[in-house]
Amino acid sequence: MPVPVPQQRAVPAAETTHGADLTLLVIEDDPAGTFAVPELSSTTGARIRVRTARNLTEAGRLLTDDVDCILLDLGLEAGSLPCGTRPDGRDDGTGDPDELAALKHVLRIAPRHAVLALTAEGDAERAAEAVRVGAQDYLFRDELDGRLLSRAIRYAVERKRADTAQHQLTESRLRAQENARLERGLLPTPLLDGSDLAFAAHYRPGRSRALLGGDFYDTVRTPDGTVHAMIGDVCGHGPDEAALGVELRIAWRALTLAGLCGDALLSTLQQVLEHERQSEEIFATLCTVDIAPDGRRAGLCIAGHPAPLIARQGRAAHLLPYEDGGPALGLLPHARWPRRQVELGGSWSLMMYTDGLIEGRIGQEGTQRLGQDGMVAMVNGRLAQGLGGEALLEAAVTQVQELNGGELTDDVAVLLLERDEARIRRRGRSASRSRPGAASAAGAQRPPL
Repeated sequence: MPVPVPQQRAVPAAETTHGADLTLLVIEDDPAGTFAVPELSSTTGARIRVRTARNLTEAGRLLTDDVDCILLDLGLEAGSLPCGTRPDGRDDGTGDPDELAALKHVLRIAPRHAVLALTAEGDAERAAEAVRVGAQDYLFRDELDGRLLSRAIRYAVERKRADTAQHQLTESRLRAQENARLERGLLPTPLLDGSDLAFAAHYRPGRSRALLGGDFYDTVRTPDGTVHAMIGDVCGHGPDEAALGVELRIAWRALTLAGLCGDALLSTLQQVLEHERQSEEIFATLCTVDIAPDGRRAGLCIAGHPAPLIARQGRAAHLLPYEDGGPALGLLPHARWPRRQVELGGSWSLMMYTDGLIEGRIGQEGTQRLGQDGMVAMVNGRLAQGLGGEALLEAAVTQVQELNGGELTDDVAVLLLERDEARIRRRGRSASRSRPGAASAAGAQRPPL
């Protein structure tokens, strides 16, 4: 057994094992006491500190965060398994003992540690199986020397770090793929073919979340020329809330295309929510508008959601009426959501948003929230600069984040619908002139000289 070395220093995660002290935990129960760890040496001048455990229970107590590698004797007696573990290690239903039960137990309790399997030279098949199960490498007891063991330890630690990094990279890619799937479900492409309205949307996730939250929106145009828009927010953050948001968004689109709107639509969405949510505490806020084919008026329904903001030509932006709104979906059974008629005018911009946009904090103390009044003033300032469309949304969300002094804690989703009557008229005149026969028809209607 080597002479104890000084206390191991903390090794940064990015540092390799070259030149760094390491700690080895040896797990073996040789009753004859014939096995001893050879004297460990290193050409780099670093030391390897050794701890010894005679059974897996003792190993569990010695397995601290500073252990870098485990050397496990595959000949460990079955009786060394901790209480509560099946002594025969049977796990395949055949009744045959599992010769790698001790290794599998170590891999379960030490998933972040490098593991070396130690066995006799004549047991090469089991040694190879140990690597297949999860050990980084194997060593033969009869050929073990200090130089070989030192090299094997450092190789095993580096391989484990590489495997961990690859696993994290794979998880990151899977999260990115899941995020993309959720994004397609929560933030779809609008169905506005044939509409004169311009559409823009912006989404920004809250702080320290890789996945989208429960914010969702959608916009569709039905065959009668009505444009329907919706934005909503499922309480909470995480994959369950995001999945529920996707279900509600898809249900809204299907019900809208089927001809439902107003109270009938929201009542059906509440039924969907009640059947699909994980607990009765989950609810969702929602705001819907249905814009008439002429673009001059709309129906508004609010279910516990912030009221939309409208900016008419030549007038300051303000909130649409919200006094007649109903409760959030999932809060009250048999609730009702009245549909309110609002006049939009000829040229206008309608902005719908989730509460992440208004709950950011402002001021040096950070105790006051932006609120709806602050948001309206902020948007008016951007409109005065001549911004519109995606540029307006990007500038608004960026300013909210700056006022907050950093990333927002909640997700932010914003969508904007705009109607420019002058542009629509110009387009109509241009289309009229370009139609075949339009010039001759105009000439035929010209009064005689």
